[in-house]
Amino acid sequence: MPSLSRQRLGVALVLVAVVAVVGSLAVSAATGPSTASNADTNDSADRGKTVVGMQAAGRVSMFDSNGSRLWTFGTPDTDYFDVTVLDNGSVLTGYITEGEQECGQYEAPCARTGFQIIDPGPDANPDPQVTSEWSFPVPEMLNNEVHDVEPLPSGEFVMTDMANERIFTVAPNGTTTWQWNASERYDAPDDPVSTDWLHINDVDRIGEGRFLVSVRNANQLLIVQRGEGVVDVINEDTGDTDDAICKENNGLRDFSNDSNGDVLCGDSEVMNHQHNPQYLGPDAILVADSDNNRIVELHNESGNWEVAWGVDSSNDVAYSWPRDADRLPNGNTLVTDSRRDRVVEVAPNGTTVWSTDTGTWPYEAERLPYQEMANDSDLPRMNASGDAPVVDGGSSIPYVDEAYAGLSYVVSLPVWFAAWHIAVIVVGLLLAIVGLGLVWSGRRAA
Repeated sequence: MPSLSRQRLGVALVLVAVVAVVGSLAVSAATGPSTASNADTNDSADRGKTVVGMQAAGRVSMFDSNGSRLWTFGTPDTDYFDVTVLDNGSVLTGYITEGEQECGQYEAPCARTGFQIIDPGPDANPDPQVTSEWSFPVPEMLNNEVHDVEPLPSGEFVMTDMANERIFTVAPNGTTTWQWNASERYDAPDDPVSTDWLHINDVDRIGEGRFLVSVRNANQLLIVQRGEGVVDVINEDTGDTDDAICKENNGLRDFSNDSNGDVLCGDSEVMNHQHNPQYLGPDAILVADSDNNRIVELHNESGNWEVAWGVDSSNDVAYSWPRDADRLPNGNTLVTDSRRDRVVEVAPNGTTVWSTDTGTWPYEAERLPYQEMANDSDLPRMNASGDAPVVDGGSSIPYVDEAYAGLSYVVSLPVWFAAWHIAVIVVGLLLAIVGLGLVWSGRRAA
């Protein structure tokens, strides 16, 4: 190819790259949906405060009824998860922090995970401080967190342990008083801490000694009775579903090699790698169906758990990995939309009536004074009057969704920025590199 033609082709490729990248970003930004709330500001006085635990931002924040931040607490190298406001106004939260020296059987530095109690101080002049905490060592932060902790009437705390894949209770003095090990049901590896085996991410008390447990990597919810073990399973493995989705990212395995590779994997069209289920009473569960990018209410219909109601967007912005949903006494649902960095309140018909931007990767939110009510006789259920949302199949371009997830953890992305923008940017960069190479080689040959 003559040197001049080579240079012209190179310039053309660079121009195509610039137009494609800048044009797609500019058009999306100009035409993208707004995150503003549809709420009438006159009704904000009827809405209580909202407390949010944020994972990537490493903080706990309280917002007022207008969505304005009242106070924030955070410590370096720490992630926060579940949040619960106690009777005295303090906030109980699950957390994990790294760079610790007291590591038990692990090599220092390690991570420690457990719970903290944060006293926000007076409303007029908040000064949040940790008043007590309890933790235990784990080798590293990733996939070893205590995602959930809840106070019990006995004075104990019940919590999840993702590192050792168990739920357990501790007394106020830190003594472990009871535990249920997931290896009683699922085929366990020799060292559960070495792999993200089950990712148990939630436990809620739903009765005397009875707990609802979320086993994320199995697409299942368990009801565990203290002293008995598993007494019920939501989204039981019927043998008709593909196990591959539960085996992703070093998840479930037939570690004993005695079942032809089969694992206990629930139907991913019912829920897929879920978070923070809320027990609405017998035969009804509200759950953040995270990898299906939606919130669903599941009803037990003659032994089969089916989607009775759902929502998958707010203000025309599709949810991206929502990880919490709480039904409020007024029938609305409070949704934590993690990768969109927002918490929204949605009416039964899907209308967004309140929203606030939180900061990077909110994990869980609770509305005061209700918090996450469980099995309350006054807590509304949906009557299957709404259409169930379509399951989102995700990106069809390999590795794009993973790149989007990683980028959203590092920076707060605008709501109009989608996974496909990353593919356009990558292709644009490649075209620009090739184009500049052609211009350079053409000039050398001239």
